[in-house]
Amino acid sequence: MDLNSQAGLYLHVPFCRTKCPYCSFYSFPSTTQDIRRYLEAVQGQMCRWALFPEIESLSFATIFFGGGTPSILPVEALAQLLADLRLLFSFADGQPEITIEVNPGTIDAGGLKQLRRAGFNRLSIGVQSFNDPELQQLGRIHNGADAQATIASARRAGFDNCSFDLMYGLPGQTVDGWRETLDRALALAPVHLSMYELTVEAGTPFYMQAEQQHWALPAEDEVLAMMAVTETAVGRSGLTRYEISNYAVSGRECLHNCNYWQNGAYLGFGPGAVSAFGGGRRATVSDLSAFCRLLADGQPVWPEIEHLETEAAFRETVIMGLRMLSGVSVSALRQRFGLDLPTYYGQTLSLLLDQDVLIFQGDRLVLTGKGLLLANRVMAELV
Repeated sequence: MDLNSQAGLYLHVPFCRTKCPYCSFYSFPSTTQDIRRYLEAVQGQMCRWALFPEIESLSFATIFFGGGTPSILPVEALAQLLADLRLLFSFADGQPEITIEVNPGTIDAGGLKQLRRAGFNRLSIGVQSFNDPELQQLGRIHNGADAQATIASARRAGFDNCSFDLMYGLPGQTVDGWRETLDRALALAPVHLSMYELTVEAGTPFYMQAEQQHWALPAEDEVLAMMAVTETAVGRSGLTRYEISNYAVSGRECLHNCNYWQNGAYLGFGPGAVSAFGGGRRATVSDLSAFCRLLADGQPVWPEIEHLETEAAFRETVIMGLRMLSGVSVSALRQRFGLDLPTYYGQTLSLLLDQDVLIFQGDRLVLTGKGLLLANRVMAELV
């Protein structure tokens, strides 16, 4: 596996219109001054990193603008950031996949046309739900009609590669409610769907509300029923599941995220972004003021570089790779790390095979249908 040809660039935009109560990512409502400081600092970071010898040797295949809500930034600024990235870094042959996350209510039809002209060729649209009460509880600023309008505008702007993000397992959500949202999404003929079970993260307002028993998440059997509905509904569409939470028309898989799951190299720009290259992982400070100050002083923007030992990197690659339905290649792992997967895991792997949660398909170890439902438990055994 030639990881260099799969390297990705990620730009974290830590701004949003309002902070969603379930969100644990570094983001906050911005001021005009925040945006100005961010743009100046992140452009300086790009220029500096482009000169690193470890980075000069990389060839990139994808760019991803995430957040936060990147579409909070002026479209002209987004276009300039993309132009800078394409000028400063080397790209593999062919057109790179260039994704930007947009939320309904933060960009209009004209802005979407400008993004397409600037070179963005893939959208990840934060729909989350088509049910208005659910959207209100999630703290979203849009309603179901706004989401549909944004999708229609994106297509008119020339985006034929659009992904919709949806969430299930929401407080008070029923199986029928989830089926309705899913049916409305599928009726729009998406080429990619990302569907995530709500996870209540410590430190978020949702976590505090749950602790105070303001509401409860659906029971496990209800969530499993939602997963079953997903498989049935998507099975009738032209989408194929290629990762635990992701479905796509053939050829529309998110290459940027596939690189993450294969534990490839990537650079992360902006406060709160993570990078993995040259055998080390670097987590940038999650503080805009500190990020700007460190760059201005010529200092590293990460507190430390994490170097994983060979066995830890091997285990991480196995766990991340198993998220994909194609699983992990035993021979590729042996070539990359010098470790044999069956020998390394021994009895632990034998038990998981006996429990029918994992199976070998030729050279590849993959999750079974049962294993996909119990993925977190399976991964915990392989850590």
